[in-house]
Amino acid sequence: MLKAKVLLVGPREAGKSVLANFVSESIEGIGSYVPTQGVRILEYEKPNLNGNSKGAACRLELWDCSGDQKFETCWPALMKDSHGVIIIFNPDMPSHLKEIEMWYSCFVQQQPLLDSQCLLVAHHKPGSTEDTENLSLAHPLNKLKLVHSNLEEDPEDVRMEFMKYFRSIINIINENREKEEMSIIS
Repeated sequence: MLKAKVLLVGPREAGKSVLANFVSESIEGIGSYVPTQGVRILEYEKPNLNGNSKGAACRLELWDCSGDQKFETCWPALMKDSHGVIIIFNPDMPSHLKEIEMWYSCFVQQQPLLDSQCLLVAHHKPGSTEDTENLSLAHPLNKLKLVHSNLEEDPEDVRMEFMKYFRSIINIINENREKEEMSIIS
């Protein structure tokens, strides 16, 4: 069974745990805000994610990483063998726009991952203003795929965007595996 490890990172109180629970269909931790200590790993299987006719299931590991920088010494261990990074931020908090540059630098550029292995999620919390028009991202963040997440208004759109992203990660894993197999053969 194919396994994909995806990190969910970003500033504190961005909504990483809420989105991890939603996408993995977990009911764990629903309720009031409780900061993640270090990392929380959610594992679940998703059938037919790799898009082939065999319908083989994929095991997704969502690593819900704390937004608290006091855990920075753990980051290299968290990044080991990861296939993708989802950077989640709250667009209503101006400090988050600056902070996500640091998360991108640490978790994407230092691994190094391709930009296609990264997803940027502007998570709109209940009651937010959701001014999606005026969201200006600094370079190189403006090159990344940006998804607006609003679980109150468009939960299925959010789920669909995450599934598209997971499919692209599975495709990259499959391509890398095929290249590796071909290099062994030749």
